[in-house]
Amino acid sequence: MYGIVNKAIKDLVVTNYGDAAWKEICSKAGFLEEDFLGMSPYPDKLTYDLVMAAAELLKVEPSAVLELFGEHWILYTAEGGYGDIIRMTGETFPEFLSNLDFLHDRIQNVMPELRPPLFTTRNETDRSIEIEYRTHRSGLSPMVIGIIRGTGKRFGLTAQVEQIEKKSDQQDCDVFRVTW
Repeated sequence: MYGIVNKAIKDLVVTNYGDAAWKEICSKAGFLEEDFLGMSPYPDKLTYDLVMAAAELLKVEPSAVLELFGEHWILYTAEGGYGDIIRMTGETFPEFLSNLDFLHDRIQNVMPELRPPLFTTRNETDRSIEIEYRTHRSGLSPMVIGIIRGTGKRFGLTAQVEQIEKKSDQQDCDVFRVTW
């Protein structure tokens, strides 16, 4: 994952729990550098290790850390120079969700090693939509739930997200039902 992801995890932890908590998380994760380079790729394992260390320190499940991080991610990236790209992705909540692949395509122009997930929307109504989520990474579904909720907040909505299908040998993606 790119350093911007790890920088956002750091921002979430420092903002809510302080510098000491972040330093302890880095120590547990074996990250000894001062900070991350936002536009540089890092091993996925480092990001997973940071999440696991945060969960251990905060005494919560890793899924809770990922969900909280997902909500934080939307605000962090909007304030961190990606606001224009985010605004161009859609004028409404369902339009934004339908254009997530477009968003990743635009970002991939400046992050050539990015291996983004793929999103497909289906069964849209006035107050709901289903999202298919495909990725080569495992265990990040809670982050997607947080991202969807955070996106809802950007549009002044309270989004409820339910995972209705899980990726398996028979199912090639996770599927979420989103209502607002």
